[in-house]
Amino acid sequence: MYENLKQSIEAAWEDRNLLKSADVQSNINEVIELLDKGTLRTAEPTENGWQVNEWVKKAVILYFPIRKMETIEVGPFEFHDKMALKTNYAELGVRVVPHAIARYGAFIARDVVMMPSYVNIGAYVGQGTMVDTWATVGSCAQIGKHVHLSGGVGIGGVLEPIQAAPVIIEDNCFIGSRCIVVEGVRLEKEVVLGANVVLTKSTKIIDVTGDQPVEYDGYVPARSVVIPGTRTKKFPAGEYQVPCALIIGKRKASTDLKTSLNDALREYDVAV
Repeated sequence: MYENLKQSIEAAWEDRNLLKSADVQSNINEVIELLDKGTLRTAEPTENGWQVNEWVKKAVILYFPIRKMETIEVGPFEFHDKMALKTNYAELGVRVVPHAIARYGAFIARDVVMMPSYVNIGAYVGQGTMVDTWATVGSCAQIGKHVHLSGGVGIGGVLEPIQAAPVIIEDNCFIGSRCIVVEGVRLEKEVVLGANVVLTKSTKIIDVTGDQPVEYDGYVPARSVVIPGTRTKKFPAGEYQVPCALIIGKRKASTDLKTSLNDALREYDVAV
């Protein structure tokens, strides 16, 4: 469907002199507009899991050198940047509280609420999601429907390396205050992260609900309730405690999602 755009972007990626071409610049601008509308995504769900569209990420990177620095004035506030800010929130059906900011090229779906927060270019935020105060959604991060990103949450962005997967938060997840999710970690549907959970590509994610611990690499299974933990690791200087994430239970699939979330928080005494 987008084969011509893809070929143009790939050619410009290999030969940056092509960025001088008006046609190439037009194609890059078209990709960014498609991202802004949610028609195109840097990563998308398929029958075989999530697919990263590397050529789209390349278009985002190539967008920077073809843009010129501009002064943007918003009332008494002034910005100086290459990127335009997202606009037309009323038309989009999005609630935006001052000082929330999203860059043009980020998709914000209907019924999203943005408290004072930040969403970067290439990101996708699904319908009904809450981006709470001082939460950040990094470049190309994929946030599902009806997700709650609590205060101070940091969702990491990724542009390079091109083959790197973005952070993916699937539908109906609840991310507690001051959580950090980076380096392409994926949360499956309905996951609950308690406050201050940090998930990186190297974080040990350990299910401790059974007789033996079960480790997961780079993703959290659906409906898991997760809290911060530590584990013992040997170093040349001795044994020390290093951070990990502990799966301590599951949300109940048999109940309404909102009730299920409240039950999970109460039952496991999870701080949010």
